[in-house]
Amino acid sequence: MLEKDRELLLAFYDFPAEHWIHIRTTNPIESSFATIRHRTTRTKNCVSRNTLLGLVFQLALTAEKSWRKIRGFKRLPDVIEGIRFQDGIAIKTEPEKTEETQQMAA
Repeated sequence: MLEKDRELLLAFYDFPAEHWIHIRTTNPIESSFATIRHRTTRTKNCVSRNTLLGLVFQLALTAEKSWRKIRGFKRLPDVIEGIRFQDGIAIKTEPEKTEETQQMAA
């Protein structure tokens, strides 16, 4: 099974090296939902749907304050633009030559 899914398991290497630690962990999601789950189970049957949504929103805002900032945030535009990375390093690709650019070069 590991051999079959090797490409998918190692996909995080196709991103900047600074982002690897953030891609490989689910801790921010798990810790945020643990806080929300803890509070909502304590207040079960005491609130309406609207007040519960407000409570969850406020808990999420509070949890957000303790999150670490993403490392390498300056590399995000490169990822968004679709620049390819191999082993965490940006790959410089040559622009494709079209007929028009070949004629201009001649």
